[in-house]
Amino acid sequence: MSSFSRNIFHFLITIFLGFNSYSQKDTLPYESYNKSAVWYSDFGFNTAPFSFNYKFNNGIDKLKYRNNYKNLIGLGVSYKWLSLRLSFAIGENAKPIDKFGKTNYGSLGFSFTHKNYYSDVEYRNVSGYVIKNAYKWNESLNDSKPNEIRSKTISYGFSVNTWYFKNDHFKMDAVMGKTGHFLKEVKTWYFKSSFNVYGVNNGSNSLIPKQMVDTNNSKTLSTNFSAVDFGVIPGYAYANRKNNWQISGLLGFGAVIQNKYYNINGASRGFIGLAPRYDVRLVAGYSSPSYFLFFVTDFDNKSIRFNNLVFRQSFYSLKLVAGIRLNKKVKNSTK
Repeated sequence: MSSFSRNIFHFLITIFLGFNSYSQKDTLPYESYNKSAVWYSDFGFNTAPFSFNYKFNNGIDKLKYRNNYKNLIGLGVSYKWLSLRLSFAIGENAKPIDKFGKTNYGSLGFSFTHKNYYSDVEYRNVSGYVIKNAYKWNESLNDSKPNEIRSKTISYGFSVNTWYFKNDHFKMDAVMGKTGHFLKEVKTWYFKSSFNVYGVNNGSNSLIPKQMVDTNNSKTLSTNFSAVDFGVIPGYAYANRKNNWQISGLLGFGAVIQNKYYNINGASRGFIGLAPRYDVRLVAGYSSPSYFLFFVTDFDNKSIRFNNLVFRQSFYSLKLVAGIRLNKKVKNSTK
């Protein structure tokens, strides 16, 4: 076998076995504090805008629905393999209520780990939207009051996600900083299995304003669009920490099998299809044995297509997460 062939062979073996192999005597690339109770809190905001794409009347091809920002605070605790968090909105909405309406938020979630797997379960609800720049077709609005307020419009989502990391030294607990942190660079391929139930509704009225309803397409009269989907998203994860400063991220892209529904006059119709999905998460901050402070971003997308009528929704959050580790019981750092 030539030198070039041997190098190619070794490279393929490395890819197959995963990154960063460690012998029995090597030090693990992370410290775990999962035997200590960790109390943490987060502060930031999240948003869940959505839109409908279609050839509507008056030359409009996109309706944009926006919620009013509001500060959110989360309280949580982690111990061993389980983490539980409750969040709620505080203060007033960031934008004027007379132009952007009033939005309320709520979410509840928990996560847990087992060997190379990390799972999280979350429910979120956002109520109160406006249709942006509705003055273009709604004569009761104008430049000073451009948006149509939809106080009864609600978006909701329930998700169960599980990540499997090829490299068993890549720990999501260390990424999030709650019960551990990394000591050196770690990278790996991963697979994310995803199950989601989500949708939007507007009570007994159609989600699309009456001025934009197409009489030749009954779906534009729907009061509810929803979907149940599941699939697998492959991706790549990276983490590194130097002098207590850590950065990590996950990036993946895949597809899901989707059961999608719309509702008219209390009657629901469903279809089966495929939909694209991506997985993006970035975390950066400071972590010591006693405490941690991280800046966390989380992005998620949802979409439902009914031929020429397409519903798209994005969920993203920006927040600071701070916590303290009680007792600081460090797990043995050697394999």
